[in-house]
Amino acid sequence: MTADDFRKIALSCPEAVESAHMSHPDFRVRGKIFATLGYPDQEWATLKLTPAEQSEFIEADPDVFRPVKGAWGRRGNTNVYLSAANIGKMRKVIRVAWRNAAPKPLARHSEEP
Repeated sequence: MTADDFRKIALSCPEAVESAHMSHPDFRVRGKIFATLGYPDQEWATLKLTPAEQSEFIEADPDVFRPVKGAWGRRGNTNVYLSAANIGKMRKVIRVAWRNAAPKPLARHSEEP
């Protein structure tokens, strides 16, 4: 997957917009960040997951996912190695991160059948 693939998927989430945080492109829903590109470098992205979700994804695919360093990683923030990521799987994982940041009424209203 490329950074452009990641961007397209993130922006396909309801009410998602691209912004920037600390000189990195990020993706937000109603002002809350759910994904970032370019951290720690251009080969990576970051997703806002819960610690349990992070553990599940890392266990299933350790070549793609790893915790962000430090306290952010312990809270569930997870790096994604873009070139090793599968686009189909990432659609689901990005949607999980979006749901974690979206207001509950929007997340419930936007659930896929």
